[in-house]
Amino acid sequence: MGTDLRPKILPDEASPNLYESRISGKSVYKGSFLEIFCDLVSSSDGHESVREYAIHPGAVAIMPFVNESTLLLEKQWRYPLNRSFLEFPAGKIDCGEQPIVSAQRELLEETGFLAKEWAFLGEFHPVTSYSTEVIYMYMARSLDEKLTRNLDDGECIDLLKLNVNEFIKMIETNNITDAKTIIMGFWLSRYINGKYLPKWKRV
Repeated sequence: MGTDLRPKILPDEASPNLYESRISGKSVYKGSFLEIFCDLVSSSDGHESVREYAIHPGAVAIMPFVNESTLLLEKQWRYPLNRSFLEFPAGKIDCGEQPIVSAQRELLEETGFLAKEWAFLGEFHPVTSYSTEVIYMYMARSLDEKLTRNLDDGECIDLLKLNVNEFIKMIETNNITDAKTIIMGFWLSRYINGKYLPKWKRV
């Protein structure tokens, strides 16, 4: 049957009429950080289906404030879609790493900045139909440029500074289409309108 690497569910989350039980499954591909599984499942009415999905280690995304009205973003090439995207800094969580530590590491590696204050925004699941990925979102401010960037091999990233209103306008006009960046833009809108108060912590 193979090992089930999916997150474990809580009893109150297992709605009897929606729940699918795993009959069997196998790993069909294992890369450097993604593993693809193909499982046979049974629904509550007894119907059997095949589910293909990726086991993902999780990721972090950071909304860095240069000042109260200016954000730090990245532009990088995304090979599967064959184009560049404007995004907030982000990256996968290393094995055994706490999300806040991952966020601090990714911000430094990709931008060369350290942040003295951090606020946890929340988490979301970007592709619930075929991946276990969860992304933890953070705001960061009181930036201090400490070191040169330490990009991964083959990673090319341009840094851009954008006014918060210009950033929101780019989302509204569909010039920013990256999901995590749009979701964090929602929280930014609430923040600048006084409807969300981050719980800042000095690190």
